[in-house]
Amino acid sequence: MRMQTGLTREQLEADGWKPRELAGFMGTAGPLWTRREAQGWRYGLLVGEQHLNPAGVMHGGALATLLDHVVSTVAWEACDRKPCVTVQLDSQFLAAVQVGQFVEGSARVQHRTRGLIFMQGQVSAAGQAVLSGQAILKVMGG
Repeated sequence: MRMQTGLTREQLEADGWKPRELAGFMGTAGPLWTRREAQGWRYGLLVGEQHLNPAGVMHGGALATLLDHVVSTVAWEACDRKPCVTVQLDSQFLAAVQVGQFVEGSARVQHRTRGLIFMQGQVSAAGQAVLSGQAILKVMGG
């Protein structure tokens, strides 16, 4: 689905997105938006001034934070809701994101062992990939 620049909360909610109040760091990095789709959950951020770097575009750390949250949440579900912690996160920044854009993250499991889960993730804006990444997560208690 293609999202446009300058979306409002009302437009996101009408499109099935729900804002999530989260504790901890992700609560301050958001607000995080979620939407259930046939292939799983999607996660997003409506880019505000608080997400920008000195160059006036979305900070790479904010994009990486979203990617890390997405891959770890998808891994958590794939591991029967056992906590998963990131061991390694490799990312490639592909395009700049402007204030007012809505970025969407998704992830999938590439491989799983008893104690590790290997993930592939992507963040896009207006249908264009802006960040791609791979992660290895440790399954706690696994």
